[in-house]
Amino acid sequence: MSSRSLQFTLVAVLAALASPRAHAQYAWDIGIHVGGANYLGEMGGKDQPRRDFVWDMKLSQTRWCIGGFARRKINRALSLNTGLLYMRIQGADALTEEYRPRRGRNLNFRNDMLEWYLRPEFTIYQDNDLGGRGRYRLDFRLFGYVGFGLYYHNPKGQINREGDFYALKPLTTELVDYSRIGVSIPAGIGFHFTKRRRHRFGFDLGWRTTFSDYLDDASTVYADPSLLPSQLAVDLANQTSYAYALDPTLPHPNNYDAGSIRGDATHNDSYLTATFTYSYVLRGQSNFYRQRYSWIRGAKRVGRKSRAKF
Repeated sequence: MSSRSLQFTLVAVLAALASPRAHAQYAWDIGIHVGGANYLGEMGGKDQPRRDFVWDMKLSQTRWCIGGFARRKINRALSLNTGLLYMRIQGADALTEEYRPRRGRNLNFRNDMLEWYLRPEFTIYQDNDLGGRGRYRLDFRLFGYVGFGLYYHNPKGQINREGDFYALKPLTTELVDYSRIGVSIPAGIGFHFTKRRRHRFGFDLGWRTTFSDYLDDASTVYADPSLLPSQLAVDLANQTSYAYALDPTLPHPNNYDAGSIRGDATHNDSYLTATFTYSYVLRGQSNFYRQRYSWIRGAKRVGRKSRAKF
């Protein structure tokens, strides 16, 4: 076999091996998230004792969530999605109207969080020709996911919900030095419509399970004020006197002395995002591949012009 024939054979074999990836047209899409975020934890909540999942969530405390993502289609059943989200979660005991112990505690917080996630998306249902008209101009995909996330957070609080916000972690309001970086498990469901194979509009609903109970800076019991690092820490750690001054029918401030229950250490905090998504779909083949190896797919190969020999 000549060296030219061997070179041709190697190129053909390598191209054939690469063809599943090279032929994966419209494999990537890059887009944005825009929506809201909320949380489930110690503060705020409905007008009764804490309940798990969304049943204790105060919808009025929903705040913004924005971000970007890139998604790679592996096959019809599976895609891989990675992205960054920037969001705010918050809560305040004063918003709970009837449940008196929670109102008497009178704590509040807000937390601006940055999250990176990586998740496989599993197709639940897909229709490549929505409407069945044979034009394939609009398709639909419903998917679910469970993945991995890392977040950075920095809870802040006000004194009686007035004035400046103060970073709570450095004040160690419960004498606990928790981390600003945490791990989450994002799980959820979403769908998207793809118009003319390029423009993808969707919705994403995700719940994050975390391994921290300090997204709101409250978890265990009230600390001895003499052990706190500053008067600011004392004022932010125990705000029952402000609530009691406004409403003497609340539980007496002595119920919130050092060692009394301040949070619920048996449940970690969690948060939820609900976002609308838009992404632009990219073709999977490169210009280089189309120009050099399109003949493998049956396209006409154009060679050099040859001179006539006389």
